[in-house]
Amino acid sequence: MASISSSGDGLDNLVDLITQKVQARLTGESQSTDPGYDPNTPCDVSLDNCNECGFCVTRKKEAVDNLIGIGAARIGAGPGGAKPSDNLAQYIDHTLLKPETTRDDLKRVTDEARQWGFATVCVNASNIPYVARALRGTNTKPIAVVGFPLGAMTPTAKAYEAKEAIRNGAREIDMVINIGALKSKNYQLVCEDICRVVEASKPYPVKVIIEASALNRDEKIIACALSKASNAHFVKTSTGFGKGGATVEDVALMREVVGDNMLVKASGGVRDEKDLRNMIGAGADRIGASASVAILSGQKSTSSY
Repeated sequence: MASISSSGDGLDNLVDLITQKVQARLTGESQSTDPGYDPNTPCDVSLDNCNECGFCVTRKKEAVDNLIGIGAARIGAGPGGAKPSDNLAQYIDHTLLKPETTRDDLKRVTDEARQWGFATVCVNASNIPYVARALRGTNTKPIAVVGFPLGAMTPTAKAYEAKEAIRNGAREIDMVINIGALKSKNYQLVCEDICRVVEASKPYPVKVIIEASALNRDEKIIACALSKASNAHFVKTSTGFGKGGATVEDVALMREVVGDNMLVKASGGVRDEKDLRNMIGAGADRIGASASVAILSGQKSTSSY
């Protein structure tokens, strides 16, 4: 578990401090105004703690190497700061999360992943054994969702689900944050929830789905800050089952909050190549979509995810 104070007051103070710093950054206050900041000075913070400042990628090669080691397609450099490569398939988590999914459906999406070279295939945990077998010999990784789609399970239940998914072949975990706890300002429970899943999923990366459409702006900032403090690897916009999907504005905000040494995934409502490129341009490192083939083949999809 991350080294976060067990005191409720301590977590409240941490969130207040993080939120103040993020708000200052979003309103244009330069990091260079910090008298202790010198971009030419090597960073001496250990890699275990480097997510505390938000600027490590520009100062510390070790942090970049670590992100590439867990599968980063690129390192985000802030909204509008990245030009997507021509190989758009590498950004896509090919997604199938409908409860009525059949074995034939799973065969279709894994065959499509093999054909197009998608980064991952994202499915419910019960479908991971099949997907992991079907993707052997490819560079496409199986992802399992955890606590999906409500996020209202206990930390113990989510941790067990994550551990079992990893044992069955998942190589990334997408977990849903405890939305009610976040909105109730029970930050200790939110952190415990994420930390338990991160620990259970080691050595594989964890994405935290914040369900942005259910949150106000301050709650989005806090959700991202707590995910970063809990040592998650990504923040992700949406489940695809909520009130709305990814927006360019949410992706840009999330990128600003987590900085350059954490990844951002946009999911929900990405239906064509223009949508995908807009999300990448706003700071997304990965795109979750069930319309992946339509996006790459130039078609228009009505899929909600």
